[in-house]
Amino acid sequence: MDPQTQNTSLQRLQNVERRVVRVLDIAGGVMEELTNPSGPRRDLVKSLCGEFMQSIKDIQVTLREEIKSACEYRPFEKCDYNSRIANEICFQKLQYVLSQLDHLKITVDRYPSSD
Repeated sequence: MDPQTQNTSLQRLQNVERRVVRVLDIAGGVMEELTNPSGPRRDLVKSLCGEFMQSIKDIQVTLREEIKSACEYRPFEKCDYNSRIANEICFQKLQYVLSQLDHLKITVDRYPSSD
């Protein structure tokens, strides 16, 4: 991922953050309106709820796009970490089996042969 793409991605995520804060403000406005002593104004609540839902959809779309673009960028694609760890685990298992075989040989050698 080149620096320009990273910068653009970061800007989009910062924009999402601002929209999340706005969504919380909208939710707060609805809560305030619902606690209004003279009763909530239906048109205002409806308008705020519509704006809330549209903002949530927009945020979801943006985040989905960012996740897709992040999945396309794979910096560790050629990394051999998994195969090295698997080899190390196999090596450790083999060492354990060899040590058990050595113990078994010692135990067998303690008993007289039946020849």
